[in-house]
Amino acid sequence: MSESRVVLVTGAARRIGACIAETFHRRGYRVIIHFRHAADDANALVKRLNAQRAESACGIQADLNSREQSELLASKALDCFGRLDTLVNNASSYYPTRFGESTQQQWDDLQNSNVRSAYFLAQSFSDELARQAGSIVNVIDTHADRPLRHYPIYSIAKAGLKAMTRSLAIELAPKVRVNGVSPGAILWPAALADTDNPAVVDARKNILQQIPLRALGKPADIADAVYFLAAEGTYVNGQVIKVDGGRSLA
Repeated sequence: MSESRVVLVTGAARRIGACIAETFHRRGYRVIIHFRHAADDANALVKRLNAQRAESACGIQADLNSREQSELLASKALDCFGRLDTLVNNASSYYPTRFGESTQQQWDDLQNSNVRSAYFLAQSFSDELARQAGSIVNVIDTHADRPLRHYPIYSIAKAGLKAMTRSLAIELAPKVRVNGVSPGAILWPAALADTDNPAVVDARKNILQQIPLRALGKPADIADAVYFLAAEGTYVNGQVIKVDGGRSLA
């Protein structure tokens, strides 16, 4: 077990982050589950993974808006298993910030959770990742290329994360590879959850019409792409794979 590779997934308590953690675990990795508020979900995931394979998962709470807590996450992560092979920057805040009404607090929150924390975690782990000939995978967003109306700060932040992916691919080479995955429509947001609402049904249909494959993706589609870039695509560096059903072509 001591030789098993280790992955840290930020924002891994739920949804896509949890699926990424489970995918790596299923393929023999030990996993570090980072979470901010979702302690119950994170602890349940850690317990479930450890039941499958003893001492193969641990959880760490940290608010990535805080530089101090980000630094503490970096030190605690290495304490979990004594090594790190892959960093997956998945944590992200997401909410609208209408231009003309945006606040400095919203800017700081969205930039910190999407860009700043990813950059400084990469910096903190760079020596360890180089020792392991490891990798970084950033979970970006289709809106890095096609900004979402009323979400300017979020879209800007994801564009920054995409640029950071390419920049760090140069900075950390040749020992560490850095790539990204850009999801399209994967899970319906809460605002589109009520299928008894005709407006919601119409909105869903409109979104699906914009996707050549005419379907939402699954969290596993993102997790598999992340795993490929981290563990299998050993000659892939500085690339961002769009997993969007072809939506970016429409």
